[in-house]
Amino acid sequence: MIKLKTRLHIKKGFFLLFFLVQTSTQVFSQDFERIKEFFTFYPNKKKAEQDSTLYKSKFIVAPIVSFSPETSLAFGAGAKYLFKFQGSGKETRTSNMPVSLRYTLNNQFILFSGFEMFTNQEKWVIEGNALVKNFPQLFYGIGRDTPESNEEQFDFVQALIEPIFLKQTVKYLFVGAGFRYNHIFDAGFERGKLLDSTRPSGYNGSTSAGAEVAVLYDSRNNILNADNGWYLEFTHGFYGKALGGTHEFELTRFDIRHFLSVSKKTRDVLAFQVLGHFSSGDVPLLELAQFGSGEILRGYREGRYLDRHLLAGQVEYRKSFKNSRWGAVAFLGTGDVTNSIEGFKIGNLRPNFGVGLRFLLDREENLNVRFDWGFGKDTNNVYLNLSEAF
Repeated sequence: MIKLKTRLHIKKGFFLLFFLVQTSTQVFSQDFERIKEFFTFYPNKKKAEQDSTLYKSKFIVAPIVSFSPETSLAFGAGAKYLFKFQGSGKETRTSNMPVSLRYTLNNQFILFSGFEMFTNQEKWVIEGNALVKNFPQLFYGIGRDTPESNEEQFDFVQALIEPIFLKQTVKYLFVGAGFRYNHIFDAGFERGKLLDSTRPSGYNGSTSAGAEVAVLYDSRNNILNADNGWYLEFTHGFYGKALGGTHEFELTRFDIRHFLSVSKKTRDVLAFQVLGHFSSGDVPLLELAQFGSGEILRGYREGRYLDRHLLAGQVEYRKSFKNSRWGAVAFLGTGDVTNSIEGFKIGNLRPNFGVGLRFLLDREENLNVRFDWGFGKDTNNVYLNLSEAF
């Protein structure tokens, strides 16, 4: 089983915090830029030196150490390609193509890329996700009131590809479409337990294949860590058997974020996010909305509660310290899952809150290492990863 008790979470959290502080003070503060440059390559360095209008692309390769309650400690390697298409100037934001390969202490294998690319003058945005993972996960049942005593392990392999192509209509507003293919296979579960007895749709694997329409408004000044601007994304997907799918259903998602610069002198930021996930039809198990993660509703294990619909929100205060790579955050949020839209009630909302530390890895791109300690109702978890939660 991959269960982590609260006391173990806290011990590992303080260990990771101690490791991060000690490493940064003893190594990073001495010659951090030299170490970072050792892992950084510049594919167009010579051309950029000869032509000041060209963006100096970066290809950063580095070992990865991360932690979350779903994975425990994870080790691997990552690469982040930051670039601009030739002919792009300051009006075009930096494109981001990350790739990470991790293996965890819970015997999980994860290969992931979540990319966002801007063509010249941001006439087009190409964004999406690519994922392959072997991921044992805990299952408690479907619904907002499933008890801890239901806990069992659910194993599966997932392969996901989701590219979306969006064309600019007016500044910052993009409209487009794409496709999504999500294949769940080699599913395994414990005989005689809840998953075996209830056998929800897609319990033994599924394939979601279909088209998506999308609208994006993105005025953030920085893709990796904004301090002002809006991000509003809406997608609606139609999934059926025509493209090789096993289930017929529809999935609507939205993600709304807003960033406010509290003080230019201190670079403090107030960040907001509201997230929605709504599904209808014959929805397979792993397409249901999942309550909890390392990005939203921190403190709850990912997928602790499952159902057709999710609404969640959070606010985060990001504090920077003058002339230092260190920062701190405090966050507060709430959310709920339900089987019907009418089932959302204020009295059912589950709260979360927490605090965290930040270490500035790349000043130019404003990229942080983050350590968060999140608390929910009767639960708490720690997280160590690259970049902000949102």
